[in-house]
Amino acid sequence: MHEKVDVLIIGSGASGAAVAWSLADTKMRILCLEQGDWVKPTDYPTNGRDWEARLFGDFAINPNRRARETDYPINNGTSPIQVVNFNGVGGSTIMYTAHYPRLHPSDFRVKTLDGVADDWPVDYATLEPFFAENDRVTGVAGLEGDPAYPHHALPMPPLPLGKTGKCFGEAMNKLGWHWWPSDSAIATTEYDGRAPCINLGHCTPGCAQGAKASTDVTYWPHAIRAGVQLRTRARVREITVGPDGLATGAIYYDAEGKEHFQPAEMVIVACNGIGTPRLLLNSVSARFPNGIGNSSGLVGRNLMFHPFAHTYGYVDEPIDGNTGAQLSLWSQEFYETDRSRGFVRGYTLQLHRGAGMIVDAIANTARGFLPWGEAHHDVYRTIFNRKLGLSAICEDLPEEHNRVTLDPVLKDSNGIPAPKIEYTLGENTKKMMAHGVARSKEILEAAGAKNVGSDAPMLNAGWHLMGTARMGTDPERSVVNEWGRSHDVKNMFIVDGSIWVTSGGVNPTSTIQALALYIADNIKRRLADATLFD
Repeated sequence: MHEKVDVLIIGSGASGAAVAWSLADTKMRILCLEQGDWVKPTDYPTNGRDWEARLFGDFAINPNRRARETDYPINNGTSPIQVVNFNGVGGSTIMYTAHYPRLHPSDFRVKTLDGVADDWPVDYATLEPFFAENDRVTGVAGLEGDPAYPHHALPMPPLPLGKTGKCFGEAMNKLGWHWWPSDSAIATTEYDGRAPCINLGHCTPGCAQGAKASTDVTYWPHAIRAGVQLRTRARVREITVGPDGLATGAIYYDAEGKEHFQPAEMVIVACNGIGTPRLLLNSVSARFPNGIGNSSGLVGRNLMFHPFAHTYGYVDEPIDGNTGAQLSLWSQEFYETDRSRGFVRGYTLQLHRGAGMIVDAIANTARGFLPWGEAHHDVYRTIFNRKLGLSAICEDLPEEHNRVTLDPVLKDSNGIPAPKIEYTLGENTKKMMAHGVARSKEILEAAGAKNVGSDAPMLNAGWHLMGTARMGTDPERSVVNEWGRSHDVKNMFIVDGSIWVTSGGVNPTSTIQALALYIADNIKRRLADATLFD
């Protein structure tokens, strides 16, 4: 048996890294278990010319296709949206596009403002200092003064808009709609030992330059220097409990499949909106026959994805193609509720650069636009480096029937039951997506684009995983309290996107990390006055 630690963190991604870094100044014995490996920058696809081919293999965003030894399978069979994630030090920040918006103040009060879902037990003002702290540690580039948000200072200037950004900006100006250079977790100057972006290409297959703020190059180096231990290839099977109902640690498998027990005084779960309910539901005991911390029956329920409605077209003159960061600007024109549109809440429009040469060829061949035969190259010359793409990131309202359960048959390589996804698009979401596609087509028309098409919802777009262990003040209507502590298990905390009450209409990483820092701050303050487990 391993030596007992004060704090056991499960998961090293966006939230696990942030909470480890924050708690390190307590000088407690802190250990993080990560089921994946460190990823060497030299192993990223962008180091080679075959980077696009590897997007369909060992660096595919869908873990079922990627099927690394460190991945676990996911049963997406009944869902129109497939879960995408990455298992390794840094979690899915290894593969994210580093698009870094915050939730809006209104997102925390949707019940009050719009009469749907529930209000959060925290608000934007409470989280604002933690947003700022996270921006500093992460290194966020952007332009101050966006009227869609409360004012916030940013450490670095924004990413260059490039030809694509200029094209979009001019189109948005014609329509009189909001647009702004996006906040991006990408270094545009030297920052904290990281080199600036040099436009190696699409950000998804990892950043060999180290400009993208994945947590393996931001939070973890600082946390490890402060004494936090990170143990890789440690796949946790279950959280254990004692006769008093407190968590006692976790059982995990190492790289050779050997079972270990890691005892701990406190357990923090940071496994994302799919991995966290999977772990909790699999942690069955006499005390918790339906899964640890699940007296409400809500663990796994209220899964939210952010359905993506992707619309694209092609302009006559060459633009940026896949050169540079994928996302450089956004529009919040349709973010807040306007009931005349036929739905509540709203969406962000992400305006981004085109795809790589091979990916674009494959996609357009599949769509039937790029023919085989003699005309193939002639048609391809009219689309290469000419693509404009927009994605409407739609708010997904919580619905209890959208859920994560344990698959009765499918298991990972250690025999742990795989998560099963039960998910359908809500009627509000369908109307929102249709509106987003229609507005996207107007923007492309204003930009002079032709051969316009759309994918709504995108299939492999389940990278925002929220809501399956929601926070709240009522133990019968939530899994954790207003500062992330389990209602049922007083020494177990959850810090990832599963605790979200509603999803907003923006990429969640910035807010996930601000929440993790907020929860860590509450832990530290309550440790200081001996009220942590009261």
